[in-house]
Amino acid sequence: MANPLACAVSVASVELLLGQDWRTRITELAAGLTAGLDTARALPAVTDVRVCGAIGVIECDRPVDLAVATPAALDRGVWLRPFRNLVYAMPPYICTPAEITQITSAMVEVARLVGSLP
Repeated sequence: MANPLACAVSVASVELLLGQDWRTRITELAAGLTAGLDTARALPAVTDVRVCGAIGVIECDRPVDLAVATPAALDRGVWLRPFRNLVYAMPPYICTPAEITQITSAMVEVARLVGSLP
């Protein structure tokens, strides 16, 4: 059986999404992610940087050490959960341009730290 509160929240969430121009919003997020992650391309440990819609990814040439990455991101006010050799973010559609900059700056710093570790 479904939880009535969870169902109501789900319906409200879908209504909120469909009540705005979400395609334009995703395009704006993608532009912010692309601009913010571009500097990572020059980092020695980075093998690829890609953005697909509202998903930004920095691919590194080695696994990301969570014990280093998580505190570095948290120090910048961002929660990241790297996966294997990927530093990625899927920011909420409500993020402001300043918040996207904060997120991408944290991602780039984590990638920089990956390259500085043995």
